[in-house]
Amino acid sequence: MLFNCFATVARGLEELAAQELELLGAEGVEPGFCGVAFRCDRKRLYSINLWTRLSFRILVTVAHVPCRDSDALYRGIQRIDWEQYLSPAQTLAVKATGKNDRLNHSHFTALQVKNAIVDQQQDRHGERSDVDTEIPDVQINVHIKDNKATVSLDSSGSSLHRRGYRPAMGTAPLKESLAATLVQLTEWSGNVAFLDPMCGSGTLPIEATLQAMGIAPGLFRDQTSQGFGFQTWPDYDQPLWQRVVEDAKKRRKTELGVPVVGCDRDLDILTDARTNADFSGVAEHIEFNYTDFADIEAPADSGILICNPPYGERLGQAENLAPFYKLMGDILKQRFKGWTAYILSGNKALTKCIGLRTARKIPIYNGSIPCQFLKYEMY
Repeated sequence: MLFNCFATVARGLEELAAQELELLGAEGVEPGFCGVAFRCDRKRLYSINLWTRLSFRILVTVAHVPCRDSDALYRGIQRIDWEQYLSPAQTLAVKATGKNDRLNHSHFTALQVKNAIVDQQQDRHGERSDVDTEIPDVQINVHIKDNKATVSLDSSGSSLHRRGYRPAMGTAPLKESLAATLVQLTEWSGNVAFLDPMCGSGTLPIEATLQAMGIAPGLFRDQTSQGFGFQTWPDYDQPLWQRVVEDAKKRRKTELGVPVVGCDRDLDILTDARTNADFSGVAEHIEFNYTDFADIEAPADSGILICNPPYGERLGQAENLAPFYKLMGDILKQRFKGWTAYILSGNKALTKCIGLRTARKIPIYNGSIPCQFLKYEMY
């Protein structure tokens, strides 16, 4: 049996996520807006949740229902047989997205869907599911477009970017999924050195190491209480899941033959980075150094450098950062010959201060901030 699925992803990453899903064995892959539609069987559904580095959630479509207004939506939801997805003993939560002329408030839409489900349960069993908005047993997603609602079950639970290895976070951490995306865009595969000169809580070097060593990012969730949404579904196949997990563990490499280095000038944040690397099982493969950017040296003759410097989002900050951006350009030019450097920036004016010719500019979003991922080839 094939499930119809939709992977939600960050805006602008649909094509990259589609490529990843194809590599993970998804069928009929079609990129859309902020997501990718595809089909897969149960084993692939489990495997994709375990292995995807770029997706936030994997939604499994259960029905399309008319929703011209709230009454039509209620009747459509009631026509679904909820017994196969949810028992009255389980908790539920409903998340609504999208809108039309008559259903333009997501909270009201979610309430209407919840009422239709629990009313069906009450009629059939004389009891109903409780709502748990934090950690529900079954998370239902309803997306309204025009007069049609797509009803899905969230197979992931909490967002997949929350790997489960990051107990310690700095002030402005990159999402793990964005860090994984940046690494993929550089095409680094563990063949040359890797450096993040402003590593913060270590997300970039950790995600790079996980990729290069073939470690499934979902393994950490499986080892914590976080788990996945499908693990509380009535049709959860635990022996199948265990086989998927064991297969993933066998694919893990034991050695990385090149240096992976993260540097920062904040000792407390470096402690966080080491803690996170320890939790992710890759601490022995990453070297974290207490170093100011001005004192950075290349750890090898060639390699990939990724830097996520401050953008100066708050008023008045950008001008203060101009000398630092010039310093970045000078250091790259003087000390990183033979390297390829990438800088993520949400401020075009500041990137001009770097003073180097870009080999490529990739538009990308960091949350809601439109950014550019700039590639510099250092000769």
